[in-house]
Amino acid sequence: MNEQLRLLTCGSIGSGKSTLTNRLLDAGLVFGCHATENRDSKRSATDTKIDSALIVDGLKVGQELGITVNTAHSHFRTLRRHFIMADPSGHEGYTSDIVNEASRSDLVIVLVDAEKGLLERARHDAFLCSLAGIHRFVLAVNKMDLIGFDESRFKEISEAFAKFAGQLPACQVAAVPLSALHGDFVVRASPRMPWYRGPPLLEHLETIGVASLPDAAPLRLPIQSVGRPNAGFCSYAGIVASGSITTGADVLIARTGVRSRITRIVSTGRDHESAFADDAVAVTLADDLDVSPGDIISSLVRPPQRADAFAAHLVWMSKTALLPGRTYLLKVRAQTTRAMVTELKYRISMDNLDQLAAKELHLNDVGVVNIATSEPIYFDSYDDNRETGKFVLLDRHSNATVAAGLIRFGLRRAANTYFQALEITKIARARLKAQEPAVLWFTGLSGAGKSTIANNLEKKLHTLGKHTFLLDGDNVRHGLNRDLGFTEADRVENIRRVAEVAKLFAEAGLITLIAFISPFRAEREMARELLAPGEFIEIFVNTPLEVCERRDPKGLYKKARRGELQNFTGLDSPYEPPIDPELTLDALNEDPSALADRIIDFMQRRGLLSVKPDLAQAG
Repeated sequence: MNEQLRLLTCGSIGSGKSTLTNRLLDAGLVFGCHATENRDSKRSATDTKIDSALIVDGLKVGQELGITVNTAHSHFRTLRRHFIMADPSGHEGYTSDIVNEASRSDLVIVLVDAEKGLLERARHDAFLCSLAGIHRFVLAVNKMDLIGFDESRFKEISEAFAKFAGQLPACQVAAVPLSALHGDFVVRASPRMPWYRGPPLLEHLETIGVASLPDAAPLRLPIQSVGRPNAGFCSYAGIVASGSITTGADVLIARTGVRSRITRIVSTGRDHESAFADDAVAVTLADDLDVSPGDIISSLVRPPQRADAFAAHLVWMSKTALLPGRTYLLKVRAQTTRAMVTELKYRISMDNLDQLAAKELHLNDVGVVNIATSEPIYFDSYDDNRETGKFVLLDRHSNATVAAGLIRFGLRRAANTYFQALEITKIARARLKAQEPAVLWFTGLSGAGKSTIANNLEKKLHTLGKHTFLLDGDNVRHGLNRDLGFTEADRVENIRRVAEVAKLFAEAGLITLIAFISPFRAEREMARELLAPGEFIEIFVNTPLEVCERRDPKGLYKKARRGELQNFTGLDSPYEPPIDPELTLDALNEDPSALADRIIDFMQRRGLLSVKPDLAQAG
């Protein structure tokens, strides 16, 4: 047997993952690694941190995940198979590494410190690996030398893990006691644990069958770039996500549903008859088709799904909490689009895998969610295809990865709802009112003067014969949003609903005034993106906190200071002022009526209070 087995090590910090990796390497294996040192205060040796290592049988040196490769040779014995071992780092955002590596692995080694026992981190990592499709586990109870090689302690930890793993689907567990530092039961049996009758760790790994190869999955070639040569058709470049591709094969462009045939495959600077998963290729087709970056070339059978909503497991990786209703960027292979979590169905407890009600996800939490995207994406269920069934969420401002997700299934809503064409358009409705639709979004602290200025403005616009509607934060919370509190998650949902209402009012041709604290930039930007260019006007009522608190027209600051109100903006909940608003108003030194006149002057200069010629002639 000379199969390749992909291994993943995980477990609590200090459990000995790197020491075990080094022990396997010292047994006579060639390896590639990226190393840093980590001193274990209770051990005499220095552990070397292996971020990722390729372990083979002495015949070649490789590189995993683009890391710097150093080599060392010592051929202790010939192994019966090749191993690729990944040892993710232990930083607090480690969950992305676990999910990414688990999606490529066949087996996980869960290390547990025999002294400390089964900690939450080990259960958490094991659950993530199970989510990612790994069903075979080796429980390595390490540091047995520190507890005198006690059999009862080993059994206690093994039984606790077996009870937890019994809740995971199709989970197979083998438990091995060992001392990675001294080598007991890593490569050879040890006389210091005569009560253990099983094989050493390495011998166990050499006898495990390998899962089916990824090339058996249907072809998925996400296009990253399009190039047109001097003569002939375009070339389409990307990395084969799954399956294989051959010249002469019939393929499908997933977005358009158009069929074509592969005429040429170029990889590593030369022509090939075929290419496989993880190969970077450029291909040409028999037809000159509409293919763009983000499109997927697929096999004719089992094409990817297309939907703008789906259910997923989500692993949160940011110190800033997930807030349903907030807009993020979603990336599936070469596709990137705006997306939001529309429903957080539950959070999963790592103690017992219970499903817990939650409004937010925090760092390293795992939840089940529904996600909606701004445009349809092409994907597979993760159970069917690990490569096109996983995605990441990115923060829209920093572009940092905040979550990793596994798609479970598309939602029927996405496939069965359509936009109904209406004959009376927004332009026609606005023409009837002799105005252009606009949303004037007043933001600022409680007591800044938003509602007062907006009320003055609406009266003046009414006098001018304009058609308006004022949505005030307090009024809306008595009806549409009466079910929402004042947590960050509820505030996000509060603004999301109001933004959708504002969009409908703009479709009606109205001038809509929104007077909400709306403390977060992300939600104000989301509201802007719902509207046509130029329709959203952000108005920052810039009144200092101390002035707002001194005014305190509703007595809310006093209640908050007494501890009677939680999550009060400006005190124990943040306010993010606009960076580049259309208007900034000084409500401390100017009269509300004068400020309303300033806004009307701005609207007149923008042409919002009279119909433009092209608008008047449109129907």
